[in-house]
Amino acid sequence: MNTTVWENRGRNGDRTQVERYVAPASSVIENGDGYTLQVEMPGVNKEGLEISVENNELTIIGRRSLPMIDGALMHRESRPEDFRRAFELDPSIETDKISAKMDQGIVTLTLPKAEQVKPRKIAVK
Repeated sequence: MNTTVWENRGRNGDRTQVERYVAPASSVIENGDGYTLQVEMPGVNKEGLEISVENNELTIIGRRSLPMIDGALMHRESRPEDFRRAFELDPSIETDKISAKMDQGIVTLTLPKAEQVKPRKIAVK
């Protein structure tokens, strides 16, 4: 996973808030009706998930809710950063029909193709 630093500027433009995100692993599967996008976000629950589409860009942000540690931390392999991934969408995807579900740390999005670009069979008379 890659760590990326994103800068978010306040409304007045003078305050900068730096947030660190990890780019999660993902898979894209094409089927006849559209695409399935799976993104791995361990430690993220439904409440910590933010998915948006703007200007044909799909952005997925996952904020982790890490458990509090009672005692001295001796070793940690998991990273504390939140997740962020952005994908440029093909114009043939119907963005208003995108759906998402979360199951055991994997976000699965269904990206349907517009009817006019779906393959179809033509009947011979």
